[in-house]
Amino acid sequence: MDPASSPTSLQHAPYKNADLPVDVRVADLLDRMTLAEKVGQMLQLDARGDLDELVLNKRAGSLLHASPARVRRAYQLMRSTRLEIPLLMADDCIHGHSFWSGATIFPTQLGMAATWDPALVERGARAAAVEISATGIHWTFSPVLCISRDLRWGRVDETFGEDPHLIGELGAAMIRGYQGSGLEDATAVLATAKHFAGYSETQGGRDASEADLSRRKLQSWFLPPFKRAVDAGVATFMIGYQAIDGVPVTANKWLLNDVLKEAWGFKGTLVTDWDNVGRMVWEQRVCADDVEAAIVAVTAGNDLVMTTPQFFEAAQEAVRAGRLDAALIDAAVARILSLKFQLGLFEDARIPDKDRQAAVIGSAEHTAINLDVARRSLVLLRNDGTLPLATGQTDGRRRIAVVGPNADDPNAQLGDWAGASGQIDWMPDGHPRETVTTMLDGIRAIAPAGWIVDHARGAEIGHLEPDPAGTTFPDGQPRPPVFVAAERDPHAIAEARALAENADWVVAVVGDTVALTGEGRSTATLDLMGSQIAMLDALAETGTPMIVVLVQSKPSTLPESALQAAAIIQAFNPGMQGGRALAELLFGLVEPTGRLPITVARHAGQLPIFYNQVRGQHGDRYADMTQAPLFSFGEGLSYARVAYSDVALNADTFTRDDTLTASFTLTNTGQRPSLETVQLYVTDEVTSVTWAVRELKGFTQVLVPPRSTMEASISVPIADLTVVDAEGNRGVESGRFDIQIGKHSNDPEMLHAKFEVN
Repeated sequence: MDPASSPTSLQHAPYKNADLPVDVRVADLLDRMTLAEKVGQMLQLDARGDLDELVLNKRAGSLLHASPARVRRAYQLMRSTRLEIPLLMADDCIHGHSFWSGATIFPTQLGMAATWDPALVERGARAAAVEISATGIHWTFSPVLCISRDLRWGRVDETFGEDPHLIGELGAAMIRGYQGSGLEDATAVLATAKHFAGYSETQGGRDASEADLSRRKLQSWFLPPFKRAVDAGVATFMIGYQAIDGVPVTANKWLLNDVLKEAWGFKGTLVTDWDNVGRMVWEQRVCADDVEAAIVAVTAGNDLVMTTPQFFEAAQEAVRAGRLDAALIDAAVARILSLKFQLGLFEDARIPDKDRQAAVIGSAEHTAINLDVARRSLVLLRNDGTLPLATGQTDGRRRIAVVGPNADDPNAQLGDWAGASGQIDWMPDGHPRETVTTMLDGIRAIAPAGWIVDHARGAEIGHLEPDPAGTTFPDGQPRPPVFVAAERDPHAIAEARALAENADWVVAVVGDTVALTGEGRSTATLDLMGSQIAMLDALAETGTPMIVVLVQSKPSTLPESALQAAAIIQAFNPGMQGGRALAELLFGLVEPTGRLPITVARHAGQLPIFYNQVRGQHGDRYADMTQAPLFSFGEGLSYARVAYSDVALNADTFTRDDTLTASFTLTNTGQRPSLETVQLYVTDEVTSVTWAVRELKGFTQVLVPPRSTMEASISVPIADLTVVDAEGNRGVESGRFDIQIGKHSNDPEMLHAKFEVN
């Protein structure tokens, strides 16, 4: 060993001096590193492998999927390395600390989006960060900023829905929550804007398929949420699996360098998704071998290479052969080291803290925040007046039948990325049962004394079987099993029907399971799977008022028996407190406030059915079916009736530097309060290129007391009313605009106001 690099001499090395600027410390450390140590820093490897091999031989700079025991072991190994460069420990803490037993699991992102409340989403992310940071994890791969336009895609639940503006606002809120007061804060975790960009624009809903996107379409809709993330100070970006116009995003210099780093000024760190670099060889087949793939990935601007261990030798070989500029390796490693210095890991490696864990993980404070998010995430879509359930009866013998496969299924309620969802092996049973209040639990806990709550599953959804193609992909990764729908069970259906016949109300909790959710688990149909439709049909025949509750990762189509129900509630995956939140809603202890962040189709053949479609087609329907959605983006009911009236703008004519303010009146004629999510849409009436029929540009939430009238307003910068022209330039065009204010994107009672932009 070089005496200048001995452990004793390194104690006083400039890179270990916290008083020096980060760039000075980075430069000093880079000068001391071998090529192997530099390339190792660019590796993010799966901690479920041989830790000695990963840390000591591959010299990995980052690990993911480390069990609690392996987190501590990894830290010990790092301390034995020559330069003692801290590890970046990362994991998919998507809606809470997914893989830490008993951590607070919030509704999935799609459920959070139904709150339409950035401040509440920020509170949830802050609580999650406090828990995550106590366990030795520095980095969460969240939020997802993909736009969901095809409901067949298996990862819809991970998104904030279909609208760029709503996604951007909620994504920025989540980033603020994760990163707290700054990366030096011991409770901060690195946020990740993913998957950059256009990953969700799949063909046929098939996960990671080629994204059929022009640059203009990408700039128009898919990039704005990511630009918002940069403005919010997000520390890292994750690169999508897919290719665009024949070029894998991992190799897309225009996206990674020209747009993200140069045009937007992003100074943070880029990480590939799982084996993106290897996939260019074995799956996408645009690189002949691992050396070529390493050259392409580094040249394009990637920093950390996730779970492609062969990159370690391949990148070194490329440099030694003169095929890869060592300066590009240095630049990537400098960005990784800068992140570690900014986190203060050289001074405090943030090892797991048992005392903090005991104080914060699953704490009462975080449980209360979780319940708030769950309450606000529930969307009441239909109600004939049955809800809230009458609780003033005096005979004490009211009876509720709670049926359906998801009525008492904690894993279905938590959804993907939650312990038992299949990504890790140290929580086979998921989170402790006592941490989850299922729908049945909640109803039994909150029903008035003397009421009877009966339960039967009534139906099954399906199960998984091994894929006939084999158990692994060519890279050795496990191949997901295939879903097999359950057969109709006459006995189970008869049991549920008998309970319904003897009940005052039947609550039917249906939807999907984690077997139908996630990477590689897109669906060809949107129908409720297994014997659920047969069960709903049988329940409807009883004539007992039926409340359909949808616990699911993404919107499904619904049979006529469900559409004729007394009430329909969309719950998505409402997290650990979802059952209590639902019961409170049913019994009128809270108001329904959720609004859909995504459009619901009547039939899979209507896809894509997102609200902000580009103008211009022959007719407005199919020959055999309407194009109208089942439920519209932004839709949701309350227990009160609130009318909108008297819209007025602060001017008739604006310049690009002005701010428009729309004022309006809200009148609640009901007996209960209503939290109104007032939505402002804009139509640019004549554009130089085809453009959306309308776009969400602002929203506000106003609590309107019973039998009261309130004034409210929404402000929108004119600079936000942009169009991307044929050359790909974004700007505001002069002309006439129409403001629309209402309850949802297809509200027939929208308020309108015209204005000009000069």
